[in-house]
Parts: sequence; C-alpha cells; structure tokens
Amino acid sequence: MIFDAHCDALMKLWQDRSLSFQDEPSLHVTLSGMAEAGVKVQCFAIYVPETVPEEARFTVALEMVDMFFTRIVDLFPSVKVVRTKQDIATLKEGEIGAMLTLEGCDAIGANLVKLKTLLRLGVASVGLTWNFPNAVADGAWEKRGAGLTAFGRQVVELLNETKRWVDVSHLSEKAFWDVMETACFPIASHSNVYRLCPHPRNLTDEQIKALIEKDGMIGINFVPDFLTNDKRRATVADVLRHLDYVCALGGANNVGFGSDFDGIEETVSGLEAVKEYPRLVNELYKHYSAEQVERFLFRNFYEHLPE
Repeated sequence: MIFDAHCDALMKLWQDRSLSFQDEPSLHVTLSGMAEAGVKVQCFAIYVPETVPEEARFTVALEMVDMFFTRIVDLFPSVKVVRTKQDIATLKEGEIGAMLTLEGCDAIGANLVKLKTLLRLGVASVGLTWNFPNAVADGAWEKRGAGLTAFGRQVVELLNETKRWVDVSHLSEKAFWDVMETACFPIASHSNVYRLCPHPRNLTDEQIKALIEKDGMIGINFVPDFLTNDKRRATVADVLRHLDYVCALGGANNVGFGSDFDGIEETVSGLEAVKEYPRLVNELYKHYSAEQVERFLFRNFYEHLPE
C-alpha cells in the first residue's frame, strides 16, 4: 500500500477540461496508474496558479474542489473521499482513498471564513504558501524571508483547533520556525534534504530535526531539481539518498513520499508516473526490512494523521 502526500492532478484537470482521469497519458496520476501501483491514499492538492487574478482565486479553488468530486470521486466508485484514520481504515480491498489538500493560502486572501469553507469541504492539510508571499507568510523564493503574519498565526490556530496538518513545504525559513513554535500537526508534504541538494525548497538538517522532534512528517518528492544538482537525470537512487539521510537524522518513522506528480515537467528516470511506484518499492526492499518499507510507503503518514 502507498500513501502519496502530494500531487497536482486537480490543476491539470482544471487547466484542460477534456482530460479523463481514467487513463489520460498526459497525467502522471490516473485511476489506472494508482490501481496498478497499489496506491491506497492519494492526496490531491488544490493549487491555484499564480496567473489567476487575485479576486478569482477562491472561485478557482472551489472549481477544483468541484472537479475532485465530479471528475474523480463521483465517476469512479473505487475512489472514496478520506480525511481521517478512520476513513482510511474502512477502505475495502481495491478501494483508493482520495484526500483533499490546499497548496498555498493565496486562494483565501486574508479571509478566515474562506479557509473554514475549504476545511468543511474536506481539506485535510493546508500548505501556507507556494513560493511567494501572501497574507499568511513569505514563501521560499521571497528574498525578504519574513515569517508568519498576524493573520498567518490565526490560520495556524484554526488548523490546530480543527486538527488539520499544517504543511511547511514552500515556506520561508523564518516562517517555518514560526510554524514550529505554534503548530500541533506540522508536516512537509513534499520537501527534500538541503544538505544533499541546496535548493531553497529543501529542508536544512535543523529543520528536519525539528520536524522529527515535533513528531511531524516529511514527504520525499520526485522533483529532479530537489534531488540532485548534477546535470545528469535524477534516478531512483537519488530518491533513496534523501530518504536515507532523513533516516540517519532519526526520522525513520517520520518520512514517506509526496511525489509532486503532475506538478512537475521533468521526472526521475524510472519514476515517470504513479504507475512506476513499484520500481521504487523494489529498490526499497533491497535496503530495508519489509516492516520499514511498509512504514515509508504508507504507515508513517497514516499514523501521523491527527485523531
């Protein structure tokens, strides 16, 4: 079983209304691909592109929620909406859990009611920024590097109260540390190791250790630019290097995968789509026990869902 903490299939479906989620070749994540790979839970991010005018972003977020239901859940009986451990535990053989997440709070502006609405619609995890600043915090590419705003602290408090994940992927480092002071359920759904690949989106050793100490989660992703600075194409071995590093820092029970499929143009050699997950699984079994592989692939993220 596989728990993938991040994909951008909803963005692709929103951008091209003609795509079918069944087996569209241009999608990294499809129903047939998930079934072939043994995916048990797939997180679907609501990511509103930066090109969408500010006044239209919440509407676009709602359109993506609508597509989550009308073009995935309602069309395919084997796909079930999940948000909690109990939801996942009740999945039957052959059923796949689909979990809504929010990538960046740009869609809510500075309006807490808009966030509350998305939470009521089933959003289980909230990424506070994409790469740029918004009303909540600065993103990883903002040179100013500021932390949480006063409104951002209200957002984190709401997520604590409603027992949702606070996703620190894409945050500035200052905002990361602000979140770690206040969040009850922090995760980095799709971030890698800065020491191995010094990209602004990756996590320093100190950040990784802080997430582990807070009993948070880190999802190793498959973005080539986050895996290696070499000019060669990234490989499955690079994914394992980042996984091994987090484990060496004490995070064997705090690490899984957040592929970022459909949010990337370049892919890892051998991991071109969700259906290729078994290649990663086979490599994991060469280096880790069956029990530890199960934890990486599924149980770590599952066990860290807030009660």
